[in-house]
Order: sequence, then C-alpha cells, then structure tokens
Amino acid sequence: MQFSESWLRSMVDPKMNSDELSHLLTMSGLEVEEVEPVAPPFNEVVVARVVEVARHPNADRLNVCQVDAGTGTLLNIVCGAPNVRPGMKVPCALPGAKLPPGEDGKPFEIKVGKLRGVESQGMLCSARELRLSDDHGGLLALPDDAPVGQNFRDYYQLNDLKFTIKLTPNKADCLSVLGVAREVSALTGSPLQAPAARAASVNTDEKLPVKVSAPDLCGRFSGRVIRNLNAHAETPAWMKQRLERSGQRPISALVDISNYVMLELGRPSHVFDLDKIHGGLDVRWGKPGESLKLLNGNTVEVDGWVGVIADDKEIESLAGIMGGDSTAVTLDTTNIYLEAAFWWPQAIQGRARRYNFSTDAAHRFERGVDYATTVEHLERITALIAEICGTKDTLVGPVDDHVVNLPERKPVTLRTARANKVIGVAISDDQIADIFQRLGLEFTREPGTFNVTPPSYRFDIEIEEDLIEEVARVYGFENIPALPPVTANVMRVASEGTRSLFDIRHRLADLDYQEVVNYSFVDEAWESDFAGNADPVRLLNPIASQMSVMRTSLIASLVANVRYNINRKTNRVRAFEVGAVYLRDAGVQDGPLSVAGYSQPKRVAAIAYGPAAEEQWGQGTRNVDYFDVKADLEALFAPAALRFERTAHPALHPGRSAQVLLGGRVVGVIGELHPRLQQKYDLPLAPVLFEVDTDALQQRDLPSYQEISKFPAVVRDVAVVVKQSVAAQELIDTFVSERKSNPSCAIMQAIVLFDEYRGKGLENDEKSLAFRFTLQDTQTTLQDDKVDAAMAAFIASAERNHGARLRA
Repeated sequence: MQFSESWLRSMVDPKMNSDELSHLLTMSGLEVEEVEPVAPPFNEVVVARVVEVARHPNADRLNVCQVDAGTGTLLNIVCGAPNVRPGMKVPCALPGAKLPPGEDGKPFEIKVGKLRGVESQGMLCSARELRLSDDHGGLLALPDDAPVGQNFRDYYQLNDLKFTIKLTPNKADCLSVLGVAREVSALTGSPLQAPAARAASVNTDEKLPVKVSAPDLCGRFSGRVIRNLNAHAETPAWMKQRLERSGQRPISALVDISNYVMLELGRPSHVFDLDKIHGGLDVRWGKPGESLKLLNGNTVEVDGWVGVIADDKEIESLAGIMGGDSTAVTLDTTNIYLEAAFWWPQAIQGRARRYNFSTDAAHRFERGVDYATTVEHLERITALIAEICGTKDTLVGPVDDHVVNLPERKPVTLRTARANKVIGVAISDDQIADIFQRLGLEFTREPGTFNVTPPSYRFDIEIEEDLIEEVARVYGFENIPALPPVTANVMRVASEGTRSLFDIRHRLADLDYQEVVNYSFVDEAWESDFAGNADPVRLLNPIASQMSVMRTSLIASLVANVRYNINRKTNRVRAFEVGAVYLRDAGVQDGPLSVAGYSQPKRVAAIAYGPAAEEQWGQGTRNVDYFDVKADLEALFAPAALRFERTAHPALHPGRSAQVLLGGRVVGVIGELHPRLQQKYDLPLAPVLFEVDTDALQQRDLPSYQEISKFPAVVRDVAVVVKQSVAAQELIDTFVSERKSNPSCAIMQAIVLFDEYRGKGLENDEKSLAFRFTLQDTQTTLQDDKVDAAMAAFIASAERNHGARLRA
C-alpha cells in the first residue's frame, strides 16, 4: 500500500513529524517499508507564463520565448519543446538553478548562455527533466490558475513524502488512505476528517435491470445509470498527483476517478459503457465453455468456480477481479453504468491467481471490503464524475441497491483478565473501553468483560485474541515493559534412563552421517512405492502437486536426497533425518499436541550409499553393505542389544532386509533398497538404510555394576552343521538361554559367529556355523573339566533344539 503523506494528513494531521509518524505506524502493525521523497531535490524553479513564441532565426526546431517568471522583466528563453505556446504556464528553471542529475549522475546547472547565437536566460522544463515522471513529450503544462513566480516545489507540493507500508493479510481495512487515517486517529487521538459522501441530485428514474443469481458470490450489488458525460474531460491535477504518488498511472477521467476512490476509501468499483451492455446484468457463477476478453488483453476460460457479471448476450466482467474489454469505457463513452458491490471473500480468493495475474480489486475483495457502505461510496464516485465529466445535459439515475446476503457480525467477547495475561500488562476496564472507542468498535460492557460487535469494514475480528491484539496495538508495544521472569530458574534434572534427540543426532554424526531436513509433504507415488500406502493423509491445499500427501516413512525422502547428490556427481552419501511421520489411528484423541484420528510418531532414519569409507591408501575401496549399516545401528542403540529377524518390506530387498527388535518389540527395519526401486529411481548402486522409532532409541537402561574378573579367560571355537533354514541368531539365542538356565554354563561371557561355510563335505541343504566362546570365572581360574562340561552343555542344547552336529 503506497500513498502520499499530504493525502493522509488531509484526513488526519497528528502533531508529529514524518519520522515519528512512520515509527508510529510501524509499531502499530502497519510496517512502513519505505519513505521516499516524491521528487529529487532541485532549486530555483518557479511557475512561469509563456508570453510570446517566435521561431529561432538559426534553427528550425527551436523557438525563442518571452517568459514571465515573476522577476519583474521578461526572460528570453530558447526552447525546443513541441507543445510550447503563448499563454501556457510551465515550470521555469532560472539561471543558477540546479536540476536533478541526468544519466551521467551529475547535477544539471542552468546558466545564461547562447543557443545558435540567441541568448537563453533559463530553461522551460518537462516532467522528465525534473524527474517527476518519464514523460518527455513536451513541457509540463500547469493549470491556468497557477500563480506566476511561486516556487514550483511549493506549488506542486514536491516536499511531500511517499509512504509504502507492508500490510499483513488480516489488515484489509488499511488498504486505503481512509483506513490508515482511521488507525492514526485511533493511535494519536487526532480528529478524523473522512471524505464526505454527498448524495447526487437524481434527475432521471432510469435503472438498468440487474439480477443477483448467486447470493454466495455477491452479497450486495449497487449501481446507477449516468448519461451524457464528457469522457474527454481532463483529470484534475490534484487527482493525478495523488494517483501517481500512490503508484497508479493516470489513464482517463472515468478510470482515474474509479481508481482514486478505491485508494481513498478502499472500495473497488467498475464503470461500464452503458451503450455496450445488451439488456440487463446477471451476477452469477460462470459456466463451462464461456470465455471473456479482459481489460488487460487476455482471454480467459471460466467455469462454475469463477463468478461473472453477464448481460443477455455475453460475459462482461470477472466478478471482483477485472472488467471485460467489450464494455470498457473509452474517450467516446457518454453513458455509463456505475457499479459498487460486496463480493464474498471466499468467492474471490484464488481466482485471479488461477489466471496468473493479480489486480488491486481482487487483492481487496479476497480480504474483505466494507459491505455497509456501497451506496455511500457510489455517491462519492458519482459526485466526482459529475464534477469532472459532467455536462449541462448530464442525467443521474437513482441508486439501485440489491441486498441479498450480508455477513452476520456476531459479538466477540473480551475478558480483561485474559487480555492482561496475554499482553503481560495490567490494563484496566476503562483503558480497554477507551481503546475500543478510539477504534470505532461498538461494545457492551460488564465488569471485566466486553462484548464487541465488529464494524462492517473489519473482517479480521472473529475471536478474543483478535481483540487482545487490538488492545495491545493501541496501548503501544513500546509501552509493554520487558520484565524478567518472576519465577526463579531451576535446572531440571535429566533422567539417566532417557537420552535426547540432540544426543542421538551427535551419535549419528560421529558415525559419519550428515543430517538432512526434508518436507513432511511428499509425492503420493512415494507413499505407494516406499510404504505400500494406498490411502495416505492428503493435503487440502498442497504447495505443489508433487507434495500432496503426508509421509508415513522417512525412507523416500532420504532416497531422494541420495538421488539429488548422485545427479551432482557425488559418489558417496551418508545422511540421516530425525522427523515425524503421519499415520491414521482411530485411537488418538484431540489434545494439546495431538489431532483426533492421527498418530504423529517421530522416527530416526539413515541411509548409506557408495564406498564404505572415503578413498585412501590404507585400505581397499569397497561399497557399503548391510553389515556396515547394521553395525552403525547397533552402535547407536548400545549398550542395548538388538535382534534382527528376516521380514518383508515394500521398500527393501526381500533377501537383504530385517526387522529390528528391542526387548522382543519391533522398533524398526533395516536393509538394502529393493532392486525394483533402485531401477525406477535410477540409482547405480543399492543404498542400505534403516528406520527406527525415536521412543525406543531414546530409552536406555541405567548403568549397573558388574564384577570384573581378575582371572584369565578361556576361548573355545565350535563349528556345528545345521540345516540352511536355521538362522545363526537362533543358535545364539539357544546358547544364551542355556547360559541362563544351566549353572555350569554361567561362565560364558561372550559368543561371536566368526565363520559360515557351505560347500564340499556338506549336503546341499546344510551349512557350517563357527562360534567363538569366551569363558571366564570371577572367583577362580577355570579348569579344563569345568570348561569341557560347559561346552558339552552348549553343544547338547544345539543338537537338541536344532538338530545340529559337530563338524568333523
């Protein structure tokens, strides 16, 4: 939102300078992004009148002008502008004047000199030479009543400033100079001088037939017929000036008046050429197959999602967005239909963006425009049109006001105690009442409670927190003290049985993984490929088509990270992510951190791709495998012991994957990426990955003391032959169970599988597994008979439970 300071001060003039005003607006939530002068500095430029124009004796394109600049004598000035003529008033730079820098960046100083042999005692200026606009078609013509000799900066109000404010979406009421003036008046107590809406003199009863067929699109539609206008009328200089300083380019009087009132009051309106309307108007939703050529030259297709204004023959306008080319006013227009309406914000939101453009009207309507003042604003526009474009034959029809479906403004309750708690300052009922009065909010009051009815122009007041925000803004954020906490800080003791996610991240980083952060929104195809999920949680408003569902696994995002790096010539990737996944769960109830029907557990996932280690001279290069990542996962959970059991997972290789168990409970999966997905996602090698629950990873047993033996350990190797269907883990579990149940086996301290053999000397369905047992007693040195008895018990348990036999 851009406007000139002088325009704002014409409505409210607080006793503060420009810097103070800028600071006040920013601290009230209307962030002032920029304050800049409307014109660069220059001096010795005055209003002058061209008295006489004669041809230059030595140049065909130059004229010698006699100019009255209020100095007492006429100045002789050589001028090459094509529009110079006797009697016109223009800016004149006197000798000694310094004009704004040109393209070379240096100030331009005016001196008395000769041009083709004729002395020139100054320079008549164009708007471009004064850096007021890019128009260089001729001299800047001033109104006939401009006082000769007056300083041009004072006459043209060039000591004015342009304010550019950045508005949050909820402050639609400030998308006008009147809206900002209301805020300044409330903040400073200065009186507000709102533009008066004087009812026009109606001298014809003509109305255009209008029907509102879509009350969910248009809540109120007001319009009137005006005939016999002069569209060639010049837009007043003051109006052009205010438009230009608000970032609008003057076009023609009728269009400029509509734009001016939009900036002044926040009311977008539209002017139709009445003679181009076929029959009456129908406000309705579009129909498939209909199209419209807009004022910007684009032709758009509409459907039932887009509102339109149509006549008996064709569509004439996109409702609340932009008018159509077929009924646009031109300089030949004499009869118009003037329209001002209230469009429901939800009926306008997203429509302009659908066609890849934005308009000032749509920007306002989709945030909410005052629905109670369409008639008053229509009268304001009518008065300006009659004043500027009116003729002695102008006919003004009555306002045809269709009120079909207006918003219901329900009172919002504010509790003083709640406001004080949120703001952190003790504000009394009287102070809150005063703030509401200054803001123009209607309210009823009881001790400690206010019931506020939002005005028709405030669409941002819906809940108690909105009113608390208003109280805080007007009270002044700067008046809220920065107080230290009233409660003493106490260091909370961290439980030894829990480790933080911070610690887990550091452990993974120590294992040579780098952390990544991915979106929780993923492609629907990823959910199908990597999670086997045919019914993911879908987003109502995805930010992109490939980010339309919530993830139920971190695996897909990590694979995408690997693919991204491979495409950029990185041959080794080790990454991890800690993040939430989103699952349907009917058992979850609404809570402070939960949503009914959905579970949001956190997971830790890591992926390794390429060489197991960075290339070096000390060891040969080999690609990472399942056992490398398994070792990392075991180190991450240490000292807790994990179990791994074969499983099937849609994202993992069917023969090189396992589910991870901790204490008999499944806590995650580990394995190579499925060959099908490796091929689909163009990965030269198969990455190895795991995904586990953070809850399981964060829990750890408290340290417990175990006696350390001072006696030597005994190591025994045993190779047993079993069927290939018997897993090594099953044998280890049997040995551990025997240790717990058989007192003679309690001396076993560790067991490790160190070899697997298949081939010559064994049947086709057999394999040999070699285990290394470490035995040690804490009380005495082990004797052979005690060791032999323990080993015999271990071998017997393997034979008994798995049909194992000692390998010869």
